[in-house]
Amino acid sequence: MNILILCTGNSCRSQMAEGFLRAFDARLEVFSAGTHPAAQSNPNAVAVMKEEGIDIAGNKPKNVDIFISEPFDYVITVCDGAKEVCPVFTGNVKNRLHIGFDDPADATGTFEEVIAVYRRVRDEIKAGFYSFYVDQIKGEVDKGVM
Repeated sequence: MNILILCTGNSCRSQMAEGFLRAFDARLEVFSAGTHPAAQSNPNAVAVMKEEGIDIAGNKPKNVDIFISEPFDYVITVCDGAKEVCPVFTGNVKNRLHIGFDDPADATGTFEEVIAVYRRVRDEIKAGFYSFYVDQIKGEVDKGVM
């Protein structure tokens, strides 16, 4: 099963979602990309995922254009910006979903206040994508349907 997760910068939310889906089930082919990819993954996102035992430090933000002709079972946007400018895929896209989250990169305050926002969004992504995995993917993958 091929899954693409889209965000604007592909430095934070989409990277975290990719990390969680890969951790939930190694049989999934999970990719993430951005409509305007950042130069590097967000260090706070890397840090809070490490707290969960998931290493996304080696992930590099990618432009969605490299996936435009690939077939996907699911294309999921995780921020409103990507939802509004989501590219038209020429490949076979079976399901398009939007599971939106606040952008923790917008957090302000002390380091403790900012990292608390990253942890909250991380936990929301984990819960949202786990529900998605259980409700829509696990049974299909277990049966070998997709």
